[in-house]
Amino acid sequence: MTALLSAKGLSRSFGGVHAVRDMGVEVREGSITGLIGPNGAGKSTLFNLLSGVIRPQSGTVVYNGEDITTLAPFRRARRGMIRTFQLSREFGRLTVLENLMLSPQMQLGERLWPLFSRPSAVARGDAAVYGRAEEVMEIAALTPLRDAYAADLSGGQKKLLELARTLMIDCDLILLDEPGAGVNPALMGTLTEMIHRLNADHGKTFLIVEHDMDLIGRLCNPVIVMTEGTFLTQGVFDTIRDDPRVIEAYLGGMVDV
Repeated sequence: MTALLSAKGLSRSFGGVHAVRDMGVEVREGSITGLIGPNGAGKSTLFNLLSGVIRPQSGTVVYNGEDITTLAPFRRARRGMIRTFQLSREFGRLTVLENLMLSPQMQLGERLWPLFSRPSAVARGDAAVYGRAEEVMEIAALTPLRDAYAADLSGGQKKLLELARTLMIDCDLILLDEPGAGVNPALMGTLTEMIHRLNADHGKTFLIVEHDMDLIGRLCNPVIVMTEGTFLTQGVFDTIRDDPRVIEAYLGGMVDV
């Protein structure tokens, strides 16, 4: 597998605190790569650097062979790299269906002039988006909730909607920030299965930052470990779990990782 996303020498400080120091990461095309580390390891900052939310003070980010270090998040999205957030960012006053239909970028009907000059083209575009939304709701097990307001969904359902919204955009790489946070065990199985299906059946590549080691173990290969803002080790989950350096990084070996 070739590297779809790679970063080298990433560093970022805040007020003298080195959140990320000379960090490198590589995400192979077709993989589900996990990113773990103790609290304060720099995982969230790294995610923000990779997705363009903040810029590095040094280092480079390359996606699909292109240097995207200085690109804004929306330009990265147009190139096929999408991210979710730990706290879902749905439109609460819109339904599940409406949230999905709003997700595709640069829809013809978003501009005023085509509404008058090309109404048939706008209608065809809307119909295509509607059909895609129906397919995505089926994949995400959200069809029964299509007319429910997003604000009324449970935490787990909002996570499914967040992931489903990424599927409305033509993307190859999905960065998932704590997908298991706030998800009950029943919906966790649905979420895990959805990620597996998107990877195996739809060719999506994933980078997942997550504290739930059971989720990481079920989904991810390889697993990258950060500590104190930099790279510690990488490998298959079973090897990572038993690595003394990883155990030590998690509160001096006093927790089961």
